[in-house]
Amino acid sequence: MKNREKLFLLLWCTAILAACQRKVENDQIFVTTRQPVLPVLAKKEKNKVLKIKVDVKDSTIAQKVTSFNFSLEGTTNISDIEMASLLYAKTGNFDEAEVLGSQKDIKSDFKMDAAHLLSTGENYFWLAISLNGTPELSHKIGARLVSVELEDRNVVASIVDQTGSPQRIGIALRQHNDDGVNTFRIPGLATTNNGTLIGVYDVRWDDPVDLQENIDVGLSRSTDGGQTWEPMKIIMDMGDYGGFPEDQNGIGDPAVLIDRNTNTIWVAALWLHGYPGKRAWNASEPGLSPEKTGQFMLVKSEDDGVTWSDPINITKQIKKPEWQLFFDGPGMGITVTDGTLVFAAQFKDKDRVPHSTIIYSKDGGKKWKVGTGAKSETTEAQVVELPDGSLMLNMRDDRNRAERKDSLNGRSVAITKDLGKTWTEHPTSRKALQESNCMASIIGYNRPDRGQLLFFSNPDTKVNRDHMTIKTSFDEGMTWPKENQLELYEDDTYGYSCLTMVDDDHIGILYEGTKELYFEKIALEELLKKTD
Repeated sequence: MKNREKLFLLLWCTAILAACQRKVENDQIFVTTRQPVLPVLAKKEKNKVLKIKVDVKDSTIAQKVTSFNFSLEGTTNISDIEMASLLYAKTGNFDEAEVLGSQKDIKSDFKMDAAHLLSTGENYFWLAISLNGTPELSHKIGARLVSVELEDRNVVASIVDQTGSPQRIGIALRQHNDDGVNTFRIPGLATTNNGTLIGVYDVRWDDPVDLQENIDVGLSRSTDGGQTWEPMKIIMDMGDYGGFPEDQNGIGDPAVLIDRNTNTIWVAALWLHGYPGKRAWNASEPGLSPEKTGQFMLVKSEDDGVTWSDPINITKQIKKPEWQLFFDGPGMGITVTDGTLVFAAQFKDKDRVPHSTIIYSKDGGKKWKVGTGAKSETTEAQVVELPDGSLMLNMRDDRNRAERKDSLNGRSVAITKDLGKTWTEHPTSRKALQESNCMASIIGYNRPDRGQLLFFSNPDTKVNRDHMTIKTSFDEGMTWPKENQLELYEDDTYGYSCLTMVDDDHIGILYEGTKELYFEKIALEELLKKTD
């Protein structure tokens, strides 16, 4: 055999051997990716966009990953992205991940270098991004892993892509440590007659715990449909009333209500005076004075949320002296068709048993009255008017805490036709809307071509406060079709939320992360299109 032929044969054998080696490596290295069901949040430094699992089956193969190649197919506008980062998390926990590299000027297809030695078993990487300012809230972020390159042999591993829909863009409206605040909780959200969004919430200055603590009620205001928000303003602060420090004058658990006749904005909250180191839920006592029991407080704005009144105490109007505690929903109140103002509320009776109820005013907020308890062992509730003028009260049922494996674990629902004097349990009570045990939101919207629609949000599970979901009912809450549900946030959170109609085409939601509050604006067509 001539030397030239020998050389050709040698090269051919080498190529075949190399190809076999690549095939062996592909058979031993498996890559799975998934884009999570989470928003990509403006103002957030790093957002989870793609989770990558590289599974090495053969311990005899020592490989180092050198780079990842990505596509942003499905992204509305690439310029929405400020920076992409590649992270490694040994256990897959994003919060424990280390940054391997970051880069700006992202293109629709881009490569990220990552010199990292793969260990036998599962290796986890994350693609994370931050946004340029606050992009248009209708935009979305899509991402896909195209290939993984390994050291020396440049092996491209096979990829199983479990990604679903592109992620929506939202806003981290209030984050841990913003303005020196440890925790933001308990969202209320409403839209004024002028289209202004009013978001209210607990400002828990020192720690995440409930009253009694150093807590005030904060306000965020948007005049452009939630795209931008004014700086936070404190609208309820009891200071050092009675000579007690602020952590003994906490006020929180707010609810917001728009008087549709006058555009007056009302915010209700619970004030606790004294009781250092104790929780209001158990510490408050029978009586009417601040020294004895929690106080039902209001503030109002008559200029679309720009300025606010001093606190107004209506405890003596509506609380029975023998009740241990009485306060609002929290979340959002409503103006019914005849102009009556209605807040959901809750009380603990003389035997310390909680009941959901309502308070109402027929004179624009000068005087308030209270209904009877709708059901025992119910607490945080929200109210909506039905087409026949009756009121539906959708309630957190504390039986869920002891019955999480019960098939009936869910929201309780009751109807009143006489402003809470009497109540009738709804046929779907504890059956139609599952829940672990949490606050939830329900609103009504009259659509000219469909009649009244109901929208509901809560963590859609029976155990944890995860899978924040918006649901739609076309039949006054009798059914909530799967095809008209929209999951927003799959991870575990504090779980409270509040809905409002931003305009005729969009619904807004303000909901809790962990110590934080997120806002999303969703086109109604996403909830209605399958039925339409």
